[in-house]
Amino acid sequence: MTGDKQHKISGAPVPIVSSQHLASGEGWQMSEFEYGLIIAYNAFSRWMTRCMTASGFRDFSPLDVLVVHNVNHRDREKRLVDICFMLNIEDQHTVNYALKKLVKAGLIDGEKRGKEIYYATTALGKKTCEEYRVVRERCLIPSLSAIDQEENELSHAAALLRLMSGIYDQASRAAASL
Repeated sequence: MTGDKQHKISGAPVPIVSSQHLASGEGWQMSEFEYGLIIAYNAFSRWMTRCMTASGFRDFSPLDVLVVHNVNHRDREKRLVDICFMLNIEDQHTVNYALKKLVKAGLIDGEKRGKEIYYATTALGKKTCEEYRVVRERCLIPSLSAIDQEENELSHAAALLRLMSGIYDQASRAAASL
């Protein structure tokens, strides 16, 4: 009897995985976790772009939205390398493209100092980030009461995701050395 049929007969929940060939044998839970990441990332990406549209700006990618919020974070100027580090993005050119797009839209501005460009949000950028927050509080936050029954449940999930990112980074380094 196959594993899936055994689960259905026994009444145990059937693991939902993205790729069965990666879920066979030991470590199947990782494939289940990865599928959760995939669908959560795509839902989060869709949310960011739609929330940004509701905030008054269309045609921004999820990366554009992440970058404008990162530049706005703590009201401090940031360099390209700082943004990439904070967002854990290896390909600086993708972030550089997003920065240029945001400058063109008037949401951020860059000031060259020596060889570095320091980015900060403009008044329009700050207003847009604030409007994004308002839309977020109106459309997203009320839904959380259904899942955050235990205090700090989301904080624990965030800590697990940060831990898993470190594990994936280490595995990436190992794979690059093969």
